[in-house]
Amino acid sequence: MRTRVVLAAIAAIAAVGVAGFATEGFGGVGGGDAGAATETPEGPPATAEVQTTTLTQTEEVTGSLGYGDPVTVEAPTAPAEPDATGDSAGAGGGTVTWLPAPGSTVKRGEPLYTVNARPVTLLYGEQPFYRTLEPGAEGTDVELLEHNLVELGYSGFTADDEYTDATAEAVWDWQEDVGRVATGTVSPAEVAVTDGAVRVQQAHIAPGAPATGPVLDVTGTQRRIHVDLDAELEHLVAQDAEAEVELPDGTRLDAVIAEIGAATAEETGQDATQGGEAAPVTIPLTLSVADQQALGDYQAAPVTVRLAAEEREDVLAVPVNALVALREGGYGLEVVEGGGTEYVPVETGMFAGGLVEVSGPGIEAGTVVGVPE
Repeated sequence: MRTRVVLAAIAAIAAVGVAGFATEGFGGVGGGDAGAATETPEGPPATAEVQTTTLTQTEEVTGSLGYGDPVTVEAPTAPAEPDATGDSAGAGGGTVTWLPAPGSTVKRGEPLYTVNARPVTLLYGEQPFYRTLEPGAEGTDVELLEHNLVELGYSGFTADDEYTDATAEAVWDWQEDVGRVATGTVSPAEVAVTDGAVRVQQAHIAPGAPATGPVLDVTGTQRRIHVDLDAELEHLVAQDAEAEVELPDGTRLDAVIAEIGAATAEETGQDATQGGEAAPVTIPLTLSVADQQALGDYQAAPVTVRLAAEEREDVLAVPVNALVALREGGYGLEVVEGGGTEYVPVETGMFAGGLVEVSGPGIEAGTVVGVPE
């Protein structure tokens, strides 16, 4: 008797072998050699075609969805020095008068918070301001300021690393536009610098508090996925490699490995030299998701990440449940042809995604085989 394979996963084959085969072959097939034609008026209850495809085995790991590690925005600690109006907010100090709500997004040129009712404006860059910029100043901080002014639509100066009188005129216009006292110079207390738009995670102080020390925690605006990958699986990852992510509700979406960190050993509290277990070594991964809408309303959640472990291209494959266990051993397919069926022995290869790689005499793309309903 030939018995159809009913498998839910690759592991089922490895674990139970032929002992798990439960459903009798279609058409009431009795003894006989594989490959013999079987005329059955009914035929199999359903059929599928052999297809040429790419099979990919995956490794599942656990990840966490979120906005990434927060960065703390601190108010300048410079001593207060009154500006031309007697207001000390220009050089540090003053009172926080407004804070954005948690979850708010702040972009270049927008106020991140206000001190003495005047905005601390967000600029994009890689380093914070550490001095007052004025005509004659030179450096990368000048270049950062001028680049931001250009992006905000100001002109009439050369965007380089020199703060000229033309720069001061543009700064004067910008200060008037945002509601600050126009001086033509820029102090560290007037701006906050991040590497892009930010999402406010939480406030450390409330309006009315002195403008000193930690003010806000901010993150990036894009949700990402973090994975602490077992170092033994390092060979499965590469920069910009694709992966699949499954959300708690079962939604699956594509992701890309955006960052691969350095391997680190976790603290276990045990000394391996005194009989304790060696600390597990992990590699931090960050995956980006292009379709942010597909993430739904999740702000933070555990997710499953599937990394490609092995891939075979242009192979012949059928649904796993098309396999038939042959009495004489091995597997076969119930090939449907000319009003009858024929059991053809096949060799199996990779199992992945509910499909199995097959090869055998007469098996080619388009061959029709029997499957359960």
